[in-house]
Amino acid sequence: MTDPAAEIAVPRASTDADGAAARRVGNGGTAAGRAAAAQAVAATAVEAYPRIVAALIRITGDWTLAEDCTQEALERALDRWPVDGVPTNPAGWLMAVARNRLLDVLRRASVERRKLRDVAVLALTAATAEPMPDEEVVDDRLRLIFTCCHPALAPQARVALTLRTICAVPTADIARAFLVSESTMTRRLTRAKTRIAEAGIPYRVPRGRALTERLPGVLGVLYLLFTQGYDADGEPAFAEEAIRLARLLVRLMPEQEEVTALLALCLLQHSRRTARRDTDGELIPLDRQDRSRWDHAAIAEADRLLTGLAGSGPYVWQARIAACHATAPSADATDWRRIAECYDQLVQVQPTPVVALNRAVAHGYAYGPATGLALLAEARVGGGLDGYPLTLAVEADLVARQGDRERAAELFRAAADRVSGDAERRALLKRARRTSGPAS
Repeated sequence: MTDPAAEIAVPRASTDADGAAARRVGNGGTAAGRAAAAQAVAATAVEAYPRIVAALIRITGDWTLAEDCTQEALERALDRWPVDGVPTNPAGWLMAVARNRLLDVLRRASVERRKLRDVAVLALTAATAEPMPDEEVVDDRLRLIFTCCHPALAPQARVALTLRTICAVPTADIARAFLVSESTMTRRLTRAKTRIAEAGIPYRVPRGRALTERLPGVLGVLYLLFTQGYDADGEPAFAEEAIRLARLLVRLMPEQEEVTALLALCLLQHSRRTARRDTDGELIPLDRQDRSRWDHAAIAEADRLLTGLAGSGPYVWQARIAACHATAPSADATDWRRIAECYDQLVQVQPTPVVALNRAVAHGYAYGPATGLALLAEARVGGGLDGYPLTLAVEADLVARQGDRERAAELFRAAADRVSGDAERRALLKRARRTSGPAS
C-alpha cells in the first residue's frame, strides 16, 4: 500500500517472562546466573508459551487455567534454572512443570468441575514428561489461532486475544496499544474467553469449505496486528509478533498461497523499519528514505516467497505491489505502471475505498496527476473516504504535481488537522511548508 505520510516507532513491549525476571531477580544463584537464566526463559517462552497454553486448553477447555499454569511454569524456571542450570530441553521442562501444576489444580477441583477434572486428569496422566510430538503441538497452536480469530468475536477482541494468548504480550501493553486502561482490557479479554465458552466455539481448525471461508478472517487479524505495530504511532513489537505468527502459518499451511503472500507483504513493509525516521525522530516519506538502510535480507526472503505464486488473492496483489517499491533502486525508478496494473487487479478482489484511493495514487504516478485525480473523484463516490485524512493528503500530492502548489499546501494543512497522530501531523505540516516554498 502507499505511504503518503510517513512512519515512526515506539518502545518494544516487554514479555511476561521479562516481567517475571524483573520481579524475581533477588532469588538464588549468582547475578550472572540469574541474568543468563532470565534470558533463557525469555528466549524459550517465545516458542514454548503458545505451545503449552494451546496444549493445556485442548485438554481442559479452560483458557485462564491454561495461561495461569504456563505462567507459573515460567516463574518456576526463573527460580530453579539459576541454581540447577538451564535444562537440555527447556521447552520440555516448562511443559512438564505446567502439566504437573495443572494436574495438581484439577485433582483439587470442586465437585462442579468433577467431570472436567476426570477427563483432564486421564489425559494428563497418560502423557509423558517429554514435550508433545511436534506435529501435535503445532496442530494445537493452529487450533488456538483459529479459535482466537473466530468471527463470533469482535475484531478488536480477536487481535487482543491473539496478542495475549498466542504472543504472550502482557495485558498492560495491549491496553496501552488500544488506549484503554489495563482493567478495561482485562475485562475485554475475559468477555472474549467467556464468549468462546458460551457460544460453544469449537477448538479446532476448520476443513474444506469452512477453512476457505475462515482463513481470510485469520489473515485479516494477523495483518491488523501487523499494522498495530507498523502505523506511525503503533507498537513495533506487535509487527514482529505478526511476522512470527505468519511464519508459523506458512510452516503449517504451505499450500495456502495467501498465507505465504501475507508473510511476504509483512516482511516487505517491515524491511523499512530502520529508515522511517530521521535523527530527530521525525517521519520520513517513502520517496525520501535512505534505501541502503532497508533490510535487504528481508526483501530477498519476501522475493523468494513470491516467486512461483500464481494466485490472485488480495494479499498476493498487495505483496506484489510492496515488492515493486522494495526492489526499485530509487524512488524515480519505481515501476508505477506495474503497480497500477496490480491495483487494477486488487480493486477487483478487494473493492474497498482505501484500495481505490491507493489505485488513484498509482495511476497518478504512472499516467499523470490528471488521471489520478479522476480516479480519486471516483473513489470518493459513496462517501467511503469521507473523514479519512489521507484522502486530502493524496489530493494534495496530485494537485502539487499539477502545479497548484498553494492549493496543495492548503490541502496538506487540512489533512494535518484531521490526523490523530502527532508524528503524522508534523510530517504533513512539513509537506505543506515544503510545497508552499520555492519549487525544487
